[in-house]
Parts: sequence; structure tokens; C-alpha cells
Amino acid sequence: MAMTMTQKILAAHAGQAEVHAGELIMAKLDLVLGNDITTPVAIGEFPKFGRQAVFDKSKIALVPDHFAPNKDIKAATQCATMRKFAKAQGIENYFEVGHDCGVEHALLPEKGLVTAGDLVIGADSHTCTYGALGAFSTGVGSTDMACGMAAGETWFRVPGAIKVNVKGKFRPHVSGKDLILHLIGLIGVDGARYQSLEFAGEGIEALTMDDRFTIANMAIEAGAKNGIFPVDDQTLAYLKAHGAKEPKVYTADPDAVYEREVEIDLDELEATVAFPHLPENTRKVREAGEIKIDQVVIGSCTNGRIGDLRAAAAIIKGHKVHPDVRCIVIPATQRVWLEAMKEGLLEIFAEAGCVVSTPTCGPCLGGYMGILAKGEKCVATTNRNFVGRMGHVESEIYLASPAVAAASAVAGKLAEPED
Repeated sequence: MAMTMTQKILAAHAGQAEVHAGELIMAKLDLVLGNDITTPVAIGEFPKFGRQAVFDKSKIALVPDHFAPNKDIKAATQCATMRKFAKAQGIENYFEVGHDCGVEHALLPEKGLVTAGDLVIGADSHTCTYGALGAFSTGVGSTDMACGMAAGETWFRVPGAIKVNVKGKFRPHVSGKDLILHLIGLIGVDGARYQSLEFAGEGIEALTMDDRFTIANMAIEAGAKNGIFPVDDQTLAYLKAHGAKEPKVYTADPDAVYEREVEIDLDELEATVAFPHLPENTRKVREAGEIKIDQVVIGSCTNGRIGDLRAAAAIIKGHKVHPDVRCIVIPATQRVWLEAMKEGLLEIFAEAGCVVSTPTCGPCLGGYMGILAKGEKCVATTNRNFVGRMGHVESEIYLASPAVAAASAVAGKLAEPED
């Protein structure tokens, strides 16, 4: 039976020759991820599985990033619970604040903890990020995380797939964020519900690894079970540079069955923004009209990597943030922060009037470091713009690329880099 890339990875981890869409399987896990919000719940459920120890202390990753550095006593208690569990269990991949830490979905690939062909679950919906590396990765609930930590396997319903054929090359200042926003606008927030978004085509080679991480990260915003990219020379070079274990490369069969095929021509893409209050509410920036803003956030697991900061700094350099705007820049990891410092990017941001933060999810989930008041508008490189996502229920979030966010910070309104 012909299989998609995702189905081949699931079949291999289930110990089966083949799987088909809709089938229920048990599959072994290569990595189980949790953060400071979801892990304490999983820790509470863990004893119910009758295990004293995790299945493999090298295959659990715990990252305090959502409310870390701790914003209040409750956040401190959450992190303390996770920290104590990690020490008691001898978890090898626990990443403390300041100790080469960062936002989980940028940190794990950077640390070489995920490789091509892996099966990864994480108690965070954006775990689908690692599909950029040719892995099957998906978000689960805290109880499923507890099961994964205890047993080293969990159940899956095998997804069908949508094939996204990519061709051409980006125009200047257009990036992976514009591609994924365009795709979500095209198919809707439920357009890929419980399906795999599988990217293919000659245009893939024009996408940087940062582009791919961004696109895979937001597959969930189209309702997808996962997003996944073919493994090419760029992927292999990234894995080698970050010390990942030996990859297992899976490719879709030529006659694999897809429920739908979508074609995207990178040559035709323009700077794109998602208006409130859904990622599918997309428009071209040049057609957005006059949208005055109060805040810009550049960062998150979606767009906080060094390439994202370089793109933003290239726009902001030599300018000042508009006096009516607060611009918050959050490097996704400690390593990205250091690289940005060495390259002079942090100086560019600071001289322009930006605030530069230590790595944290912070404002993305309405946690801290940039909460919006009633009526305020924010252009953000984050992944969700739901009602109340970044603060007051009557605030508004406009999702955009780092280049558009930087241009908007200078202009004081939603703007294209060319403006």
C-alpha cells in the first residue's frame, strides 16, 4: 500500500509494514516534551500509570518557558514542581532559565534533540514545529504526556494528508510566515483538521530552515495533526551542525493518496497579515488600509530565531520606533540572544527604541512582558490572534512576518517593509 511521509514514520514506530488513514495504532516515542504549564499536570497524572520512573530519562525534555523567568508565585510554583521532578527522575534534558535555555520549539532543534524520522509528542500544540526536520511531531494533552513519559509509547489515529506543492522563489522581504498565513487563509483554520500538511515541490529548496520551522509551527493553525517537509541537503546540514543523531529519511510514495492538493507559487506571494481574530483572516498588507498600532512583538517559537531577528534588524536599522509604539524583541533562545548580541542586532534594536527581553514565550499567550490593554492593537510575529490572546478581550492582534512587524514599528501603523 502506498503511504505518505507521515504514514511511513508512524508505521515504522508502530512496528508495522504499513498503516492507512483512520487506523488506530500504538507507536513508540523518540521524545516526550513538556513545559512549565503542561508538565505539572502530567506529573500529577504520572503515578496513576503504575511506574516509579520514566521510560527513558534521555528521551524526556522539560523546558520552563511560558511563565519563565517566573512572573509571580503561581508561576514559580509551577516551575518548582517541574524542576523537582526533573531532578528526582534524572531527566537529562531539563533546561533551566539562563542555562542555555529558550522557547521550547526553537530550543529542541537547536540542541539536536530531534532528527529526521523521529516520532515526537509534546504537551504543547506547536510541537508540530519539528516537521521542518522531517520528523513526525504533534501536540498532545498533559495526560497523554504522562502516558508517554511512563510507557514510551502512545496511541495515534493515522492522519490522511494534504499535499502542498511549492514552486518559485520569494520576493524580497517575503518569507515563510507569509507563506503559511497565505495557506491558512486559503484553506481555513479547520481546512486540514486531523490531516498531515505535507510540503513538496521544487520551491522547497528556496525555503530556509527558519522558513520551514515557521511553516511547520503554524500547521496546527490550519487544524493539522502535523506539518512535514522532505529531508534535503539543507535539512541534513542543519542536523549535522546541531549534533543531532543519525537521521532516518522517509519519502512519500509517488502514488501516495492525498485528500487534497494545493499549489503555492512563491513568486506571487506578497507580505501577508492575519487580521483579528483568526489566523485565517488574511489580507495582503498593501490592501490592509490604515491600521494604527500600539505595540509590536518580534519573537516567539514561530519567529524568534536568528534569521528572524536579522530580517527585523535590517528594516529597523537607522530608524526609530514610532513614538506611539512599544516594540518588544524576544530572541527565542539564549544562543540566539548571544548571536544577536555578537552581530550587533541588539544594539540596533536598543538604539531604535525597542525593548529586548531574555528568551520567554511571555506575551504570545498573554502571559507577561507585553499584555495589551482594552482597545490596543499589536502587530506580532506570534502564531495566534484569538480574542484575548495577548491581554484584554477588546484588544487586537495582527499576525505578520518579522519584516512587516519591524516596518510597522517604525511607521506606527501596519506597513510593508518597502514603505
